Amino acid sequence: MATDAEILGRGEVNDLSAILSITNTDVDEAIHTVADNADAIFTWDYEKGKRPALNKLYEKAKHSQWNGETDLDWSITVDQEQFAKAIMDMRRQGMADAGIDLTGTVFERWGDKEWLQMAMENQNWSLSQFMHGEQGALLCTAKIVETVPWIDAKYYAATQVMDEARHVEVFAKYLDTKLSGHYPVNAHLKMLLDDIIADSRWDMTYLGMQIMVEGLALAAFGMAHQTTPDPLLKQLLRYVMSDEARHVAFGVLSLKEFYDGLTDAEMLERQEFAFEAAVRMRDRFLQQEVWDRMGVDVKEAIRLFDVPAEVKNQDPFQQLLFSKIVPNTKKLGLLDANDGWLRKRFDTLGVTQFEDWVDTGEEYADLDEVSKDRGAAATA
Repeated sequence: MATDAEILGRGEVNDLSAILSITNTDVDEAIHTVADNADAIFTWDYEKGKRPALNKLYEKAKHSQWNGETDLDWSITVDQEQFAKAIMDMRRQGMADAGIDLTGTVFERWGDKEWLQMAMENQNWSLSQFMHGEQGALLCTAKIVETVPWIDAKYYAATQVMDEARHVEVFAKYLDTKLSGHYPVNAHLKMLLDDIIADSRWDMTYLGMQIMVEGLALAAFGMAHQTTPDPLLKQLLRYVMSDEARHVAFGVLSLKEFYDGLTDAEMLERQEFAFEAAVRMRDRFLQQEVWDRMGVDVKEAIRLFDVPAEVKNQDPFQQLLFSKIVPNTKKLGLLDANDGWLRKRFDTLGVTQFEDWVDTGEEYADLDEVSKDRGAAATA
């Protein structure tokens, strides 16, 4: 079975058959082990103040801790069927407006029951992937504490470990008590998390998690927050987004200093890693696990819903997910290093238009204030 790396090497990033050939083969396993090849680094230099921006971020993180058990109103009743029906109605109207012809497909025989189940499965899948990604962030930031050579970065990363533990906790509780089932980690997301953890270089952990995974998550949470009709999930996402904004800023602030001193060859390695991460994150949103569970041929479903035989990267939703990643890679010099190597690849994904959006290193304070809204206003 082809790996993502092999597919990228053969230039098959838009080949739907190659993308769907990557599947999760250990969905029944409760434990997954990845070799961590990094050295644990002590530093005996405890002087604060060398990196004022990181120190400011650390102080912000200390004052922004919250408790998932007591700060969220878990007494709110979540009627998943009601919320799923609202989403189902919007999607069916969207298909009608787009002129999608269901004649001769399995969907022609679907009634309200099947469409409703599809909407609920989609909710279960999305929140499950959020949860799995947050556990990846938990492990990666614990690794950053070990491997980054700067004391101020260790301090901040330690606060993020607590943040990520809290995120895993609240997503798991929401799935267990408010929704109707879990999904295993998507194969593309799993392979990306494995690669980030296995790489021995501390800055690759930053790049893969803080810039790529967390950057996409910040955009995805923002979209979910805007569209969900559930006041509890809206409240939960506001709290999580306030943390995520700091996390991405942490990556931008830390890597900018380090990348300014890299050679072209070293920058190219980081550009290649960023592009592979972007492709994997794009591919996980095909949601083949949902189609499988619904008994639908995955290729037929994906092709029918406005994705042709080769993925054309024309989905505005998927493009917008990269609205945090692209300006951050530009801020770090990755977009245009080596004659624009990454810019050209991002062009193939249709996401370069976000390059001049504000980067999270400048934006995080505003995102933090806007995203977290304590008390009754948080559910508005």
